[in-house]
Amino acid sequence: MDIKRFRKEFPVTKKYAFLDHACIGPLSRRAAENMRTFVEDMHRHGGIHEDLWIEEVEKARGLTACLLGCSKEEVSFTKNTSEGISFVANGLDWETGDNVVITQIEFPANVYSWMNLKRKGVEVRFVQEAEGRIPFEGIEAAIDDKTYVVSLSFVEFTTGFRNDLKKIGELCKEKGIIFVVDAIQGLGALRLDVKEMGIDFLAADGHKWLMAPEGAGIFYARRGALDWLKVKEVGWASVVNKEDYLSYDLTLRPDSSRFECGSLSTVCFYGLKGALELLLEAGIGPIEDRILDLTNHLCKGLTEKGYIIYSSRREGETSGIVSFYSDKHDNSQIWKGLRERGIILSLRDGRLRAAPHFYNTHEEVDRLLKYLP
Repeated sequence: MDIKRFRKEFPVTKKYAFLDHACIGPLSRRAAENMRTFVEDMHRHGGIHEDLWIEEVEKARGLTACLLGCSKEEVSFTKNTSEGISFVANGLDWETGDNVVITQIEFPANVYSWMNLKRKGVEVRFVQEAEGRIPFEGIEAAIDDKTYVVSLSFVEFTTGFRNDLKKIGELCKEKGIIFVVDAIQGLGALRLDVKEMGIDFLAADGHKWLMAPEGAGIFYARRGALDWLKVKEVGWASVVNKEDYLSYDLTLRPDSSRFECGSLSTVCFYGLKGALELLLEAGIGPIEDRILDLTNHLCKGLTEKGYIIYSSRREGETSGIVSFYSDKHDNSQIWKGLRERGIILSLRDGRLRAAPHFYNTHEEVDRLLKYLP
C-alpha cells in the first residue's frame, strides 16, 4: 500500500496527528470534491441534472453492497445509525414477555430504540462487561426461549472490543433469533461480510471509519428477513411507482429501498460515494492489517511508558480503538494537553481513546507517545 499517495487525500495531516476516527473522521479530498461537484451543479443548474444525481446515489449503493458483501437491493440509505436500528425495533411483531439482548457498554443508538419497547412489554437484557471484554458466554447465558433479538456493536465504542460476529451469528441462527449489528465502529476499518457472519440487519453512519459526511447512514436488511419488518415510516419514495404521483398505489418497493420514505440528502451520498471509492481502492483487508499494526505499535509504546491498556489485546478481539489511561496523572488534562499540540484523540468513560486509520503513520503514533507524561 502506497501510504504517501493515500496521505495526500487527507489535508488534515498537515496540521494534526489525527487519531480520532472513532469520533468524527476527516473527509478525504475525493469525498469533499464529490460533494462540491453536487453543490456547484445545484447552485448553477437547480434540479436540471436530477437524473445524474440519482445515478451517483445508486453507484454509492452499489459500493456499499460491495463493502458489506451483499446485493444492492439489500441496502437502503438513512440519516444515521439510530434510524436504521429503529426500523428494526419498531418494525418487528413483538409480544409481551419478549426480550432483546444487548450489552451494558453500547452506544445509546443501540440502547434507546430497544428501551422504548417497554410499553409493549419487551425486556432489555444487558450483558455485563468484564475487564474490557464482552464474554461470549455472557451473551449465551442471557438468551432464553423468549429472546427475539440480539443487537450488538461490531466494535464497542468505549473499549474497542471486537465482538465475534460470526460466532454470535451462528448462535442466533441455531436458536432462531434475529441478529442486529451496529457496525459504525468497525465498518471501513475491519473486514465485515454480512452473509458470512449471519447478520439479519445492520446499521451504520458514514462519519467515523468510512470518513464520509454525517447524515450518510447505511441500513442492510437481509433479503430473507426484509418482510419481518413493518414499514412504520411510509412516504412517496417507499412505493413501487413512486414517480406516478397521482396513482396512490400503496405497494411497497420489493427491496430495502422501501425504507427510504422521501428525498435523500443527496450531497451526503455524493460524499459517501467518494469515501467508499477510496477505501475499496486501498482494500479493506490491507486497511485492517495496517490499522492493527499501528495499534500494536501504540500499545507497545504505552506499556513502556507505564500506561494501562483497557482494550482487549487478545487475538480476534482487537480493533482500531485503543482505550488506555494513567493511574498517576489526570487523564482529562492529558487529553487537553495533547489537543493543544495538535494530537487529536477522545476521552471516553474517563479513559483516553486513540483510533488511528490506515493513512496514519508510526511517526504520528510516536508523536502521541512522546507527549504523554
